Amino acid sequence: MVQGKRDNAGEKDVATAQGAAGQGDGASGQDDAARRKYRQMTQSPVHRLVLSLAWPSIVSNLVTTLYNLADTFFIGRISTSASGAIGVAFVVMTLIQAAGFYFGQGTGNAMSRYLGRRDQRMADTMASIGVTAAFCMGLAIAVVGHLLLEPICILAGSTRTILPYAKTYIGLILIGAPWMCAALTLNMQLRFEGESAYAMVAFVSGAVLNFGLAPLLIFVFGLGIAGAGLATITCQFLSFVLLLVGMQRSHVAHLSLGALAVGRDLVREINNGGLPSLARQLVSGFAITVLNNAARPYGDAAIAAIAIVQRVVSFGNYIQIGIGQGFQPVCGYNYGAGRYDRVREAMRFARKAAFGIVACVCVLTFAFAGQIVSLFRDDPEVIRIATVTLRFQSVTLPLTGIAMITNFALQTTGRMWRATFLGLCRLGLALAPVVAILSRVLGLPGVECAQSVADVITVLVAIPMAVQLERELARREADSQARSTGAR
Repeated sequence: MVQGKRDNAGEKDVATAQGAAGQGDGASGQDDAARRKYRQMTQSPVHRLVLSLAWPSIVSNLVTTLYNLADTFFIGRISTSASGAIGVAFVVMTLIQAAGFYFGQGTGNAMSRYLGRRDQRMADTMASIGVTAAFCMGLAIAVVGHLLLEPICILAGSTRTILPYAKTYIGLILIGAPWMCAALTLNMQLRFEGESAYAMVAFVSGAVLNFGLAPLLIFVFGLGIAGAGLATITCQFLSFVLLLVGMQRSHVAHLSLGALAVGRDLVREINNGGLPSLARQLVSGFAITVLNNAARPYGDAAIAAIAIVQRVVSFGNYIQIGIGQGFQPVCGYNYGAGRYDRVREAMRFARKAAFGIVACVCVLTFAFAGQIVSLFRDDPEVIRIATVTLRFQSVTLPLTGIAMITNFALQTTGRMWRATFLGLCRLGLALAPVVAILSRVLGLPGVECAQSVADVITVLVAIPMAVQLERELARREADSQARSTGAR
């Protein structure tokens, strides 16, 4: 990439401390916003900064969880087979999320580092590429998904009785795939540039609308599970529009067709930041497929129970993710600015926060597992299976915060392969063999405890990776200080 030149319009060097991205009052406003954001991210107290960026993410993630739980609750009023369709649809939702997170994390990681270096033009380029590519990938998923709808449902673990519900629900979800992918990418980009409040407002608005729209379409208009699907894609479209407006109003990075570019270096940089997220999400879909297929011999009740537990456990997962999303922009900005001491401090604090907060939540989910599950389905067999599964996962879920923050740190600092390997562990490299072995040895109890066993294995893998990363950052910090001393 060639930098430091002036074009015919007289633009200034994009790599200078001024970070000029254009001309006139609009460009000046963007420069001022970028400089203020840079000072905030590299000089504010780390603990307070991580929390200030994390809480909007946590709120929006938890509201999204409540939105998912509301869907599960409303659909649970239809039948056990309809509840099972949610578990099958989770596989397709994960594929959509994989595309959105790939471009969001890939371009967002790069954006935060470029903003840390005060390279405004490249930050704008990454933002524009990410949203455009995500929308196009969502369109491709929609087309292929409709062509292969029934085989996908069966592969994802659907039984004959679940299949009609799954086809209806997933068919509607696929229609919204383009703007769902793009919305996830915009959400990530806004968080990486330190504007998590915009992302929170957009996602919360869509979720709040769904609370009213889903029961209206399901029960009042009598659309059944189709009403749930229509409500989901409608609310996601609202979130997409609000996120698009938020990105343009943030004045930190700017979306523009003129900023689009193609090149091997750009693709490599996006892939370095996005591949770990892509791997995590694809493996998450694979994990649900494995669990659904392992549960299928035990009937619709077992698949419905797994689906309900996944939604409840996502409450704790999303808290960890929210803290990680608050940590990532701090990590990216300061890594780009050479403030490795702040990166280490933020990483330690985020790990402690992720463990502590989720541990408090899991005490409640363990103690009241039966009551929580019964809110979503009154089938005694579903309640029995889901209660045991939820208690197993409540014991080990707090530990996964260690692995998640380590994964985010590896990803944001550009350590792609280690981040990808760690991301694959919990829901793939560890879970698949654990499910295969325990389901054969223990039967249904093996399926119920499999995720917890995989969680423990993943944390044991993450701890030495975290120690190694700390040492690498400490060496970079020492080298930077030595160069600074030598320059004097």
